[in-house]
Amino acid sequence: MDNYIIVRTEHLNQHGPLFGGQMLLWIDEFCWIAAAIDFPTKKLVTRAMGETSFNRGIPNGSILRFDTKQKHIGCTSATYSCDVYIIDDKEENKKPVFSTTITFTAVDENGKKTSIR
Repeated sequence: MDNYIIVRTEHLNQHGPLFGGQMLLWIDEFCWIAAAIDFPTKKLVTRAMGETSFNRGIPNGSILRFDTKQKHIGCTSATYSCDVYIIDDKEENKKPVFSTTITFTAVDENGKKTSIR
């Protein structure tokens, strides 16, 4: 599943490039949307995010593509990968500028883990 966003001034940190926390927010949201589509009857909460590493700074005005894919389904959780690319006519749009995984757990009305299937 692909999602796109444009980096705007309110997304930048004090030094100019994209604030890392903003990237994490987008990944959590876009991966959750993919999981919610895959498991529409389940209440899903974010359980964990994998290692995070920025491969380069992301400037204001960049168009980002978030490539989200389901990687693993367990008994109570599902893991998704997310690779983020800058969309332009240069080499950058062929290599991710950020990658991570995120795991969502299905919970019942009391917040206890439940089967995701």
